[in-house]
Amino acid sequence: MPGDWWRQRADLRAYLGFMWAHPGKQLLFMGQEFAQGAEWSEAHGPDWWLLDPHYGAEADHRGVRDLVRDLNAVYGRTPALWQGDTEPSGFRWVSGDAAEDNVFAFLRYDADGSPLLTVSHFAPVVRHDYRVGVPDDVPAWHEALNTDAARYGGTDLTHPDPVKPEPQPRHGFPASIRLTLPPLATVWLRPA
Repeated sequence: MPGDWWRQRADLRAYLGFMWAHPGKQLLFMGQEFAQGAEWSEAHGPDWWLLDPHYGAEADHRGVRDLVRDLNAVYGRTPALWQGDTEPSGFRWVSGDAAEDNVFAFLRYDADGSPLLTVSHFAPVVRHDYRVGVPDDVPAWHEALNTDAARYGGTDLTHPDPVKPEPQPRHGFPASIRLTLPPLATVWLRPA
């Protein structure tokens, strides 16, 4: 990955959040679950010593490990992420063409039509008041996961309060929400 160590970890966290939410199955190579910097080698296995508290960068590697743990936990209790994996009705793009902003946004739906909104921001800047189109039948959205949380090694630019839609159309939806997008991060929001 390009960039310094901070950017490499942030890119990895953002991509993991995107991959877990996107339809299809997740694939990790050995060591990615804790941000191993070196390519895995069958001669000696993963560099588990990177998680040792006596190694100076423990928070960096443990943060990515904790993110993977939390991605799995939220995934398991959020049917929208797996029920409609192979069904067109389980996925809808919100924004897949915001190249100038480096943003992807999409909805995943469970069998009952309950959505999960994923917004991935792949630029190293903060975007304030970024509008994302949403269905108008959800009264508020709550952050289910944010790869920029401090516990994962991020800058902790999160949305602790529910985000309420406004009747301003965006991305082909009748309503929209305003988010502050953290740098190099993926945010999952569910109905509050």
